[in-house]
Amino acid sequence: MPVSNAQDCTIRPCHEPDMPAIAGIYAHHVLHGFASFETEPPSLAEMIRRRADIAAKGLPYLVAERGGIILGYAYAGTYRPRAAYRDTVENSIYLRHDTAGQGIGGHLLPALVAACEACDLRQMIAVIGDSGNEASIRLHQRCGFRLVGILEAVGYKHGRWLDSVLMQRHLGRGDTAPPPER
Repeated sequence: MPVSNAQDCTIRPCHEPDMPAIAGIYAHHVLHGFASFETEPPSLAEMIRRRADIAAKGLPYLVAERGGIILGYAYAGTYRPRAAYRDTVENSIYLRHDTAGQGIGGHLLPALVAACEACDLRQMIAVIGDSGNEASIRLHQRCGFRLVGILEAVGYKHGRWLDSVLMQRHLGRGDTAPPPER
């Protein structure tokens, strides 16, 4: 069911019953795209475990939905495991392949940013697979991210070398004040 526009989609927290649709969206990207550097789609059980890990850390995991159909999802995960990184998250966003370019990401990513700011997080990092992923790069730029670097040819998938594009956005007060005690 293609989407004609994103204005009537709902952004809401992800629940476990959403996971089969999310696993399907992600599997398509793993098998056919360059956004993920995984080469085999994770099982539904693994996707459920990953979501539970995000939720256990109190981090947001959102879906875009219309009429009970999951159109895409976005979440913030731990950027790095060491304590000094505790106020920085890495975002992930994936859309159903038949909804790309229809504005859904433009609703999901700002909602994710706002949810992270509500948690008083301070930095968000985007690690975009493939420097040719102009749609994702533009989406992140529109949402206030800036390019901070490109890791060249760090992945090999579908017969070609892939870059990782690193983008960053301050959240809330960013680095203008110390973070809260956690």
